[in-house]
Order: sequence, then C-alpha cells, then structure tokens
Amino acid sequence: MIIQSKEIEQRAIEHVADLMCVAARTAPKGRGIDNLVVMTVKGRTKDQLVEEMKKIAQVSGAQFFERDAKCLEKTQLAVLLGQKVKPMGVQPCGYCGYANCKENTEESGMCAISVGDLGIALGSAVSVAAQHHVDNRIMFSIGRAALNLDIFEEDVKIAYGIPLSVSGKSPFFDRA
Repeated sequence: MIIQSKEIEQRAIEHVADLMCVAARTAPKGRGIDNLVVMTVKGRTKDQLVEEMKKIAQVSGAQFFERDAKCLEKTQLAVLLGQKVKPMGVQPCGYCGYANCKENTEESGMCAISVGDLGIALGSAVSVAAQHHVDNRIMFSIGRAALNLDIFEEDVKIAYGIPLSVSGKSPFFDRA
C-alpha cells in the first residue's frame, strides 16, 4: 500500500489542529473560569469565511481582509478560537477601563482578564503548530468574519482564526 503525500499532509494537519485545540483548552484561565470556544473549519465553511472576508474588505475598505482571504484560500483548514467575554469579578482590577465589573457589565464592556485568556490560548495553540512545523498565522480578520457569520453558536464576543498550511512555501510569508 502506498499513501501519497497529499493524504499524509491532510491527516497530519488535522491531527495538529486537534492538538492545537487541546493546547488552547488547557491554557491557563483567569480564576479557573473557562469561557473559551474552539473549533476547526474546512471545506464549505472555510470558503464562506473567505467570501465574508472579501465582503468586509469591499464594504469597509480595509484591504487586509482581502489579503488575508487570499491566504485563507490557500490553506487546508483553520482553527477558530472565540471567547465568551464575561467579567471575572476580580477586585480591585479596573483593567477594562471601568470602576468595577458591575459598571463594565452595565456599559457592555469587555473584561480585560477574559480577553487576556483568549490571548494565552492563542499563544498555546500556535506553539503546537510551530512545534510540528505547520505554517500558521493568527488572524483577527478570520475571527471577525466568523462572528459576522454566527459560526460560534455560543455567546462569543471576540474571536481569532489560525489558518494552517502544509506546502512548499508558507502562504503567510511575503503577503502583499
């Protein structure tokens, strides 16, 4: 039996994506509260993200959405990490810019500790990709498109995407 390169690479990239999701889940969380939502997308769902990113670029004029959409098109899949941003009740804090968690909630603010948890999870996830030599890049634009399309079924307020690629040249290098 012969297993060709494309099949090997697809299986490997899916395995690495799974490991990235595990690393994100087990990353430290403020007060031990886990408000992280993780998933992988490929195929039709990934294509919908690409189209939404292009639409955002056209409507907003933010051309980096178009650039990032072109990168995502070249990849096999993406890992999405989203955060249900809820005040953590740490006193005293004020990192969110409000006097306390009650004021933050009343003003629909974002808890800085909760947002920080997402950043730690992203770092844990991409470290796994790097350890396995899988090309990747954290992209705000993919997360924004995912939120626009309501891909997260839960109350996620902030998200990022990490497209993954196994190819002879990283699509995330020399982006124009």
